[in-house]
Amino acid sequence: MFDAIRPPARASIDLDRRYCMRSAALVALASPFAGVTPAGAETPPVLTAMPQQASNRAATLGPLKHVAAGVLDVAYAELGPADGPSVLLLHGWPYDIDSYADVAPVLAAAGCRVLVPYLRGHGATRFLSADTPRNGQRAALAIDIVAFMDALKIKKAAIAGYDWGGRIANVIAALWPERCTAMVTASGYLIGSQEIGRAPLAPRAELRWWYQYYFATPRGEAGYAKNTAEFARLIWELASPRWTFDDATFARSLPAFANPDHVAITLHNYRWRLGLVGGDPAFEAIEAKLAELPSIGVPTVSVEGDANGAPHPDPTSYAKRFTGKYEHRLLTGGIGHNPPQEAPHEFAQTIIDASRL
Repeated sequence: MFDAIRPPARASIDLDRRYCMRSAALVALASPFAGVTPAGAETPPVLTAMPQQASNRAATLGPLKHVAAGVLDVAYAELGPADGPSVLLLHGWPYDIDSYADVAPVLAAAGCRVLVPYLRGHGATRFLSADTPRNGQRAALAIDIVAFMDALKIKKAAIAGYDWGGRIANVIAALWPERCTAMVTASGYLIGSQEIGRAPLAPRAELRWWYQYYFATPRGEAGYAKNTAEFARLIWELASPRWTFDDATFARSLPAFANPDHVAITLHNYRWRLGLVGGDPAFEAIEAKLAELPSIGVPTVSVEGDANGAPHPDPTSYAKRFTGKYEHRLLTGGIGHNPPQEAPHEFAQTIIDASRL
């Protein structure tokens, strides 16, 4: 756990005055980091405050590391001291670890050990065996991250994510709360079931899931394989209609979609949600627990952008799912579906604040 940190004055964060500053630097956050207890010690690590540290948006997360974890060779970025309190940052689809290019350095400068892995089917992460099914179901994705933690001997960590990454964080927090000291999740509670996924929605709601139905067809499979880059850019634009990212920003993420298993993992994920394909029998018990919509008791802050163009639930619909200490924050100023990349200062601060709940 982190030490207590004074909460911000308002849960709704106004980004209008700061929005134009993100391309140059992050604003000062608080006083310097005081100290941490080495990993594995009986006394939990303590983080007293965020430091005054700027982060250049054009910078990358640095050279990648690799570790064999479960069925994967996981490629990941690591920043910060090895004995700092661990923070896992999980990206979504169709995005990559560059979503955290401005978040991770700030947390690292605060004394955290920050780990940003590529999910299966993304970037330089690879399956160890050609015989492993290219399974995109949520249980498989969550088990990957638990195995990643095990491989690096991380007993517990603060976990933050959005989109696919947010769902993974939800699953770990719900089923393995002893591994999660705190959670930050964009769009809140993201655990559903195949039964829920098969239920028809109102026409306008169905329209927002157009790509899910496209992926259910052979035409969609061929189309995504042929036009992956154009497809990803379209999703970015639709999901974050007020995010004015430039060509260079998008180009940095493109290599993540060249992963040889990217299309297969993407298609299986969305087809599995609709019950059109089966999952791994080894995950049946996990999926049965998740289908019961388990509550989450770890300290949690959920965030939502005021301009999120992707399908997302109303915060009032899921607040009761969080039975522990919990806050919800609205990020204003045109923030869409990818808050760590669109509002990095606010997202980094939220991770710190979640730890003081």
